[in-house]
Amino acid sequence: MPSAARRSPEAVADSAGCLRAGLPIAVPGTSSELPHAAELLVVCAHPDDESFGLGAILAAYCDRGTRVRVLCFSCGEASTLGGTAPGLGEVRAAELSAAADALGVEGVTLLSYPDSHLEEVPVDELVDTVGEAVGNAEMLLTFDEGGITGHPDHCRATAAGVVAGSRYRLPVLAWTLPERVAAQLNAEYTTNFVGRSDAEVDIVVDVDRKRQLAAIACHASQSNDNPVLWRRLDLLGRHEYLRWLGRT
Repeated sequence: MPSAARRSPEAVADSAGCLRAGLPIAVPGTSSELPHAAELLVVCAHPDDESFGLGAILAAYCDRGTRVRVLCFSCGEASTLGGTAPGLGEVRAAELSAAADALGVEGVTLLSYPDSHLEEVPVDELVDTVGEAVGNAEMLLTFDEGGITGHPDHCRATAAGVVAGSRYRLPVLAWTLPERVAAQLNAEYTTNFVGRSDAEVDIVVDVDRKRQLAAIACHASQSNDNPVLWRRLDLLGRHEYLRWLGRT
């Protein structure tokens, strides 16, 4: 992976108000408004997914009075970003709790499915787990198909969210990346980001990243040496991109 200077949250906050050259402010034919939901259930694989990827969107929903809850399938104990010492799962659980508070999330359900082995869990089992957490949620929010980074755990969590949406008759909204951003990251860092063409994007929203950056700082074990994260935020600037994976 090419070396890159780590960006501080303050530096990203300074640049987040301006889009990088070549990135559009809006995509023709898309909505610029978040869909309404009185209650939202986030379905994700690891602690930090709710902040690194979805943080600005969740903060926006919380600010408008939506009740936001997070269902996270694993404790993230297999990550190599935070070292390999025993107890990383407990560290990341505490980080998730603090980040949820920073975002304004009302409740977190953290499960203990094995990190990096989520694809070995039957989808129906995960869907049942989502069903137990649905409560009064009017919509599900997850990562896009392909898991954004290509991580198998992300893909499995998304699959569970999509099937759960169909089973429980809930719309499923997904956070995505423009393909130009994914391509730039893959070229710079030899990563496997999956992006979408303009025609595949349904919603482009203007976001305030202040609370997202506060939540990211809570995940110190994963964000302190993560240049790809800061570069992605640079490239996205003040916008986030969403697409529907299921609508009822």
